[in-house]
Amino acid sequence: MNSKITLIPFLLFFIVFNCKKETPFTDFKYADKPVAFTCEGVNSKLLNEALYSFEDDIVNHYKKGNQNYRLDQAYSQIIRNSTFGRLKLEDMVSKHTSSIFEALKNETDLWDANNPKSHLNYKGSTMNCISESIKDTALKTTLDALISTNSMSPKLFGAPLANKYRNTLNDKNLAMYVALDLFYAKMFDIDFSKVNFEKPELKVDFNQLPPKPEVDPHAGHNH
Repeated sequence: MNSKITLIPFLLFFIVFNCKKETPFTDFKYADKPVAFTCEGVNSKLLNEALYSFEDDIVNHYKKGNQNYRLDQAYSQIIRNSTFGRLKLEDMVSKHTSSIFEALKNETDLWDANNPKSHLNYKGSTMNCISESIKDTALKTTLDALISTNSMSPKLFGAPLANKYRNTLNDKNLAMYVALDLFYAKMFDIDFSKVNFEKPELKVDFNQLPPKPEVDPHAGHNH
């Protein structure tokens, strides 16, 4: 008798879950942008949209009127703030990004509800693709070691990542990791009904590179 009672709510959940119709995401604002991330077997089109929207959000949030603010600077801040629990997503996320997140939630292989360190599925197809393609050998070795030993967490990988934040400009696999684990994965804890989306949106120059360091012409000379 007890087994039948237990089975009923499970069957009801199964029926409701399977009858729910998922509306495909169609609001692609960045479809004209170059493909930054591609991976066989995953929703690359949606992930590219997620990456570009994320980059827009972090620059819009951190630049605070500074017209010379660069994308790599925003990556530096998001990595450190997210890693050390200082991220204020409610002040950063645009309405478009929240819509993307709702679509990303349907990508079941992307998430792990049983992971206490992050909602991101570190052994899913997307993360496997990211870890295989990261350009920096040292970061790739660290990431692979953390995942293989079930030690992976945003905080542990955040430390070496923070020192190489500029790599995100030329390695969009690494940038995708930052977007997914340090930004989108944390949205599961946000009540978007309380978020004010009436924030001005500024466009980001995704081709902007950090300036070359200036050489002091007097360096090495005694005066």
